[in-house]
Amino acid sequence: MKKRILLQAVKQIICIGMVIVVLLPILLTLFASFKTKADMVNTSPLLLPPLSRITFENFEDVLTDKYLLVGFKNTAIILAVSIFFNVMFGTITAFIIERFEFRFKKVIVALFFAGMLIPTFVTEIARFKIINGLGLYNSLGAPILIYVASDLMQLYIYRQFISTLPVSLDESALLDGCDYFGLFARIIFPLLAPATATVVIIKAINIINDMYIPYLYMPKNSLRTLTTFLMNYANAQQGSWQTLAAGIMIIMLPTILIYIFFQRYILAGVAAGAVKE
Repeated sequence: MKKRILLQAVKQIICIGMVIVVLLPILLTLFASFKTKADMVNTSPLLLPPLSRITFENFEDVLTDKYLLVGFKNTAIILAVSIFFNVMFGTITAFIIERFEFRFKKVIVALFFAGMLIPTFVTEIARFKIINGLGLYNSLGAPILIYVASDLMQLYIYRQFISTLPVSLDESALLDGCDYFGLFARIIFPLLAPATATVVIIKAINIINDMYIPYLYMPKNSLRTLTTFLMNYANAQQGSWQTLAAGIMIIMLPTILIYIFFQRYILAGVAAGAVKE
């Protein structure tokens, strides 16, 4: 009995510790966003300033910055186009791999997953030359092409899900006169909705939070995304940590809302295909 109580206590302590590790940086950033420059120095990072000194000027400074709307617009365009092609190519490729037999199939699948295992920085020079050679440098096409071509996580999710769909569905549709395109568009693709929701959410969070690719491939001010807006804004406001904190909270809000609203689809889609009947 004592052993069980001790085990439960250890589990709870570990869980509480993990929650603190996750939430503490967010709370510190939130508290900093309501402080003046003087309070940043004179008050503890773990405490809000007195109510009489709480300020919203930091949020006003960020919200009135003209590049904030530019960042939202560019991020939305990259997000919509990248996710559309990720879903289209991911579903079609996974359907072909799971439902058809062809020469060098195992080799092709191995190459797909080998690409997932290779660290990005190893191929960065070659990738930069390709983007520059295609004339996409300093354009929205550069990150879109990279997000569509270099991240194959969606292929794994769709393959796992399609493998659980009975082949009898395909056979019935083909017997009823449906061609392969109709089979995919009318039967397979609609059944992939949970997996598609998972792909959309994970991809959206990754793209919104990515700073490296937009900063490297789109240095123009008119091509700022939300993350590069934050980075350049911080450079322009050196030492203004409270304003930077307000910017982080504003930009973090869409990602948090997306995750909270769709988190059940993430769990359902990732688990789909884990167990076969």
